[in-house]
Amino acid sequence: MTTISHMTVRIALTGLVIATGFAAKAATDGDNKGGKMRHERPSFSTLDTDSNGALTREEMAAHTKMRFDKMDANSDGQLSADELGQAGKKRAQKRAAKMIVRVDANDDGMISFEEMSAGKMGKRQTKMFDRIDADGNGSLSEDEFAKLGERRGGKNKRQKAGE
Repeated sequence: MTTISHMTVRIALTGLVIATGFAAKAATDGDNKGGKMRHERPSFSTLDTDSNGALTREEMAAHTKMRFDKMDANSDGQLSADELGQAGKKRAQKRAAKMIVRVDANDDGMISFEEMSAGKMGKRQTKMFDRIDADGNGSLSEDEFAKLGERRGGKNKRQKAGE
């Protein structure tokens, strides 16, 4: 495989990793802990509304109801696709702002390809490519690429549509 093709595969995989990461992060509030996406957890004292040192089902349900009501923009007691989408957008914007702070090496408020490829993200992408490259030849065969979908829990929508 030529150097240009090898680079093209790496760039495509970088885009795939980034797109997958943004989609997953947009669906949650929290950090990735132990490989699972989690919402930011409120403090115990926030949930313990009667300050008795114990959480009841009712206190937990009240917190869940508060989160629901916050997303229910028109207060009709139901969440529409638009309301859920707006909540997801807000979370995605918060995650994007945190990412810029973390990755923006020159503090210009933007992330260049070089900044994105360097450091932790670049290392992760390289590690993933090396893991997928089962024969270690520096390129991905069609079979190795197909196994990428299997590792992610099945084929993606484009692969299904193309069959």
